[in-house]
Amino acid sequence: MEATLDLLADPRVGDLDSSSSPGTNGSHIPPAADADLLDAYSRAVVSAAERVGPAVVSVEVRQRVERRGRPARELPGHGSGFVFTPDGFVLTNSHVVHGATRIDATFATGRRLRAELVGDDPDSDLAVIRVNPVSLAVAEFGDSSALRVGQLVIAIGNPLGFQSTVTAGVVSALGRSFRSVTGRLIDDVIQTDAALNPGNSGGPLVDSAGRVVGVNTAVILPAQGICFAVGINTAKFVTGQLIRHGKIRRGKIGVAGQNVSLARLVVRAHGLEAKSGVLVTGVDGNSPAARTGVRPEDIIVGLDGKPVTGIDDLHRLLASDRIGAETTIVVLRKAEKLELPITPDAL
Repeated sequence: MEATLDLLADPRVGDLDSSSSPGTNGSHIPPAADADLLDAYSRAVVSAAERVGPAVVSVEVRQRVERRGRPARELPGHGSGFVFTPDGFVLTNSHVVHGATRIDATFATGRRLRAELVGDDPDSDLAVIRVNPVSLAVAEFGDSSALRVGQLVIAIGNPLGFQSTVTAGVVSALGRSFRSVTGRLIDDVIQTDAALNPGNSGGPLVDSAGRVVGVNTAVILPAQGICFAVGINTAKFVTGQLIRHGKIRRGKIGVAGQNVSLARLVVRAHGLEAKSGVLVTGVDGNSPAARTGVRPEDIIVGLDGKPVTGIDDLHRLLASDRIGAETTIVVLRKAEKLELPITPDAL
């Protein structure tokens, strides 16, 4: 927020020149152009908050917690979410609702509705819940691929139980990745300095036009001003799958592996694009990898015509559109480079 205001401020403010005039207390009034910029900034934040705020909900859950040697008990939890369809579908974070025994959604008006879990995906930390569709305000999806570093963004949520809290900042960086609780990388992550706190999870990150460009997900503690949101383009795909199937369909080839560096001579000899790959440590019986002849000690360096530099690349390439579709896996076996036909199964 302060960085944004600093960018908007004119460095001449406070100088004794023709563009400013002294106030009654000896201070100086900013040039009219600067005041107009600050007014435009305020109007953008207010307009976005008024447009999206009615669609934002406080998500309150009860989660069953089991601790070794102690009886299981239910503990309360909370986060944020937002309505994205007129028929009551609400987008939030998986870590907010995963394993919940009860979910309630409370609107800014104070109206409280019971919600049901439609589906959640811990790998992308996204989930869809549904409430009874009674005159609901709906947030509009934007396009996270159109974002630019430095662009104004506004976060709306319920941090620490303070409902309908609005913070503003800029897009600090794009294309970040971080690991979900399952260990998979979440791609297309937006870094922002719009302040987020516990309870903001699942709330919308919106642009100046009030379109949702991200789902607020995580902060780095104890750092300040380093917050993350899953890009809305990722969320569009995930929500469609969750509404249809209740889960995300991903492909698998049936191998266990670990990242390994490749010798420079091997990279040069086979004309490889990458300097690392996935060393196969195990192959599941009757899996696509077993059927096509992949063996332990093979090194996977390509799939579907794209380089595989590690396990994260393999996860990305085994998307739902690869399930049941024959493609080619490239492996190094001792001194040989083999291209094998393979058809991924559903995970």
